[in-house]
Amino acid sequence: MYSTLVILHILAAVSWVGGMIFLSLVLAPLVRSRKTVPEFMALFRSAALRFRPIVWVAMAILVMTGPMLLSLRGVAVASPSSWPGIVVVKLTLVALLLFLTLLHDLVLGPQVSRVSAIPESQRTAGEQVVFKTARWLPRLSLLIALAVVMTAAMLARS
Repeated sequence: MYSTLVILHILAAVSWVGGMIFLSLVLAPLVRSRKTVPEFMALFRSAALRFRPIVWVAMAILVMTGPMLLSLRGVAVASPSSWPGIVVVKLTLVALLLFLTLLHDLVLGPQVSRVSAIPESQRTAGEQVVFKTARWLPRLSLLIALAVVMTAAMLARS
């Protein structure tokens, strides 16, 4: 059972983080370099929307398998005061990553779709902030996701 949970947990993490790396480091720069061509922006939106259900399934798997794995390793999940420091750090980063993903998908995403239809010269200051925030938030999320992977490696070795 433990091995199955570890495999599911790792596959979910790899799917999520790998997709974030691809979108942030491959597809986004490609689209930005050709921003005058609407087809590239449509490609990016389509890829991101197609990736979204994968992220949500991965998050569900991670949230289900994580506590079970901790429990099987002897960590009292119901007693946070007894958690090792690395568990606290990892779970804090995971909570932050989940929050940022929810913010991106449920709040900023719909707003960016609306704002991107407005010519840049006609956007209000608030609309420009939404657009800029939506550009750096995935990068911040990627950095946090990589930190989660590092803490996971430390936890596995402890």
